[in-house]
Amino acid sequence: MMKPDESIQIFVPLKVRKQNGRPKIMPPATYLPSEDRSQDPHILRAIGRAWGWRRRMEAGEFNTVTDLAKAVGLAERHVSRQLRLAYLAPGVLKRLVYKREVPAATLLKLTDVAALPWHEQPERVFD
Repeated sequence: MMKPDESIQIFVPLKVRKQNGRPKIMPPATYLPSEDRSQDPHILRAIGRAWGWRRRMEAGEFNTVTDLAKAVGLAERHVSRQLRLAYLAPGVLKRLVYKREVPAATLLKLTDVAALPWHEQPERVFD
């Protein structure tokens, strides 16, 4: 159990390159698509985007989710909900991104699960 003032950092080595003038998040060089092709690529893309938004907010580029939503041209509610994906438990992120495990939860459900304590998340995502 972690103490309230402790934090865990997890680094996901994503590359960002421009395509058609817009940034595109690229997976790590060791990325392997799921063999059965059943993993939803939108989940990984949404997690990468959420982490990008989180970093931009932490860097002070945006003071509020409203400012961020305006800048990216999306509804505030959508940005707020998807931003939660940047707060998934490190173990869940590892299983999704590196082990390529297919979640039992939908993208919408993952945004709800992100609000739960980390120790409760894996059973809701993968069982």
